[in-house]
Amino acid sequence: MGDEGSTAKAASEEASITPGPGADEAEPRAKDDGTQGDKDKGKPEPEPKDDLVTTHHVLRVGRRRLKYTATAGRVVLREEDHADGTFKGNKARAEISMTSYVLDDADPRTRPVVFAFNGGPGSSSVWLHLGLLGPRRVVMGDVGALQPPPYGLADNAESLLAVADLVFIDPMSTGWSRAVEGGKPGEYHGFQRDLEHVGELIRLWTSRNQRWMSPKFVAGESYGTLRGAALTAHLQERYGMYLNGLILISSVLDLSSIDFEKQRNDRAHALYLPTYAAIAHYHGRHGRRSLRSVIEEAEAYAARDLPWVLSRGARLSSQERAEAVATLARLSGLSEDYVDRCDLRIEHWRFFTELLRDQRLSVGRLDGRFTGPAASAIAEGMDADPSYDAIMGPYAAAWNHYVRDELGYASDLHYEQITTRVHPWSYKDFEGRPIDVSDRLERALRQNPHLRVHIAYGYYDGATPHFAAEDVVARLRLPDALRANIEHAYYEAGHMMYVHEPSRVQQSRDLADFVVRSSARST
Repeated sequence: MGDEGSTAKAASEEASITPGPGADEAEPRAKDDGTQGDKDKGKPEPEPKDDLVTTHHVLRVGRRRLKYTATAGRVVLREEDHADGTFKGNKARAEISMTSYVLDDADPRTRPVVFAFNGGPGSSSVWLHLGLLGPRRVVMGDVGALQPPPYGLADNAESLLAVADLVFIDPMSTGWSRAVEGGKPGEYHGFQRDLEHVGELIRLWTSRNQRWMSPKFVAGESYGTLRGAALTAHLQERYGMYLNGLILISSVLDLSSIDFEKQRNDRAHALYLPTYAAIAHYHGRHGRRSLRSVIEEAEAYAARDLPWVLSRGARLSSQERAEAVATLARLSGLSEDYVDRCDLRIEHWRFFTELLRDQRLSVGRLDGRFTGPAASAIAEGMDADPSYDAIMGPYAAAWNHYVRDELGYASDLHYEQITTRVHPWSYKDFEGRPIDVSDRLERALRQNPHLRVHIAYGYYDGATPHFAAEDVVARLRLPDALRANIEHAYYEAGHMMYVHEPSRVQQSRDLADFVVRSSARST
């Protein structure tokens, strides 16, 4: 279990819970003489106010005692209303949940700030918050040694708070983020409006906290990397807010690179192979070979020979096909019969179901190290992702306890950890073409040549495979000088590489080093 006697918890003696800016104040209830209802008719609804709570804590990092202020709750976002050429005011449209951590007594001109979110679409920021970056972290165990409920919380001595202030954002309909009463959340459930409201919250927080002169970073995971790359360009072009760095964790900037269905091309079938090989290696399908040697062979085959083989279709000779079947089967850990029957094209959900079918187990999509019993030993696709099953409960318990007991914020709304309410998600901006934001990242780098990019990959990530992400980055149209601004980090873990303890510790060091280097001012 977690360290329940943590320093953050112990600091509660010096912690004061106070309403944040805009919190409602108690007012005496007016006596209703029976006419109050008539008087209220026609009156406008009261304007929503920010609902924020601040608390004060201490985190010990080595010999340092980091005193910091946490702010949790919901911020009202407003939009200018123009109709028929007339300005109608700045109207409340959304209430967005967020949590920030700001180091006390730090110089805002030199203190970096990182704005972080997860992906989905439909995911809250709880995963990066309690898994990797925040001052407290969930204790859940790992493959083969998972903790039982109710799990635990511990201080995160590797928190990025040691080098940067942190702002965690829950996009519309995730976490406690909702449209205002009478509003339509569906208006925000799409690529462009998602960028706009997340960007507006970043602008608002930066302005209210007087942080325009601070080094600034955006960190996203999964779909949050697609959002993060486009958001970086949006912040620069809409507000003139130039960033120091962009952190992409489990990156996917071009959805066609992992698309098995909509485009009906063979790109994903090739780019997934190194991930299949890594997962097969983890489950003993490559004997005594090293993981690195297996991945290198799979990458070489996926980069050159396999695209040619798939492009030939029925033009392959019987010998060429037999050689391809044998190679794919050996690398993927599947049988030659299966590879032949799937016509050399291994779809990822089917792979996760097939690899350990002889043991009646499915392997995880988010993290291929995890396994779980298959509901049906003859099913074409697995009924559930065992890696998601393993992480869902610990994060829910940790967050719902932590936010109320330590951050002092409570709401009767359900905290949407990850939700389907955002679907269907609108990609109307990409109608008739692939959903690809790599051009926006190119533009952001050309516009701001000081922007640095850190990309983190998990070898066992079956949702956003590392070789597909690498392929997209390799195709960026950039001069060598700007390409040098992009760095890469690899971990023997899955989509949420911080579930794996050695990877969490190393990734924390890597991100802290990136933020410090990217924040350095020229003299």
